[in-house]
Amino acid sequence: MKTKIFCDIADYKTIKFFNKKNIVDGFTTNPSLMRLAGAKNYKNYSIKILKICKKKPISFEVFADNPGDMLKQAYKINKWGKNVYVKIPVVNSKGVFMGKVIKELSAKKIKLNITAVYTFEQVKKIIKCLNKNSKSIISIFAGRMADKGKDPMPIFKKSITKTKKYNNIEILWASTREPYNFLQAKKIKCNIITMPPSIIEKISSFGKSYKDLTIDTVKGFLNDSQKSKFKI
Repeated sequence: MKTKIFCDIADYKTIKFFNKKNIVDGFTTNPSLMRLAGAKNYKNYSIKILKICKKKPISFEVFADNPGDMLKQAYKINKWGKNVYVKIPVVNSKGVFMGKVIKELSAKKIKLNITAVYTFEQVKKIIKCLNKNSKSIISIFAGRMADKGKDPMPIFKKSITKTKKYNNIEILWASTREPYNFLQAKKIKCNIITMPPSIIEKISSFGKSYKDLTIDTVKGFLNDSQKSKFKI
């Protein structure tokens, strides 16, 4: 099976560029990326993006912190486009599981991306809330786990095995740190990996021999020493 590559970005120009590239199968955004992109009006900026990204799946996240307001935002976001996935955090800022929100939206066949997932226990709770006939993504934050010295692989393997029988539930490798993560995700048959543009561009250099890598590295050192006019 193919491990799909999503681009994790909210910048309009970058989405416009990668939307034309076959290597990118979809996009993920979050409130932090939207802020970084300079969005002033969340809805207007999202609609602007959707005018260029009309077919590839794209996730937009709610930013409310209580179930009632989350639902209101989710229903509005869902109406923005047929390719939109509504991103719901697995818990709110107080650590309360958003199961009721997930269950209500999924029951109405609203495409969901459940985000900020870190444990297999969370994955199991999410699956119980999902309508198995509705498209859903579960985003597990591999990179942030690894940053804290925790191995994300066991969680991914268990989650992928658990969701294997559900055609509409996909596991997403989130917070990618390096290009090699793509090969790791592919090896364990993870459905999707989302990564920033800089890492997607590095994947294009996959396949280089060790000899070429050595020569490229030495050339880089040599060029920089010549530009700096170093002498000993």
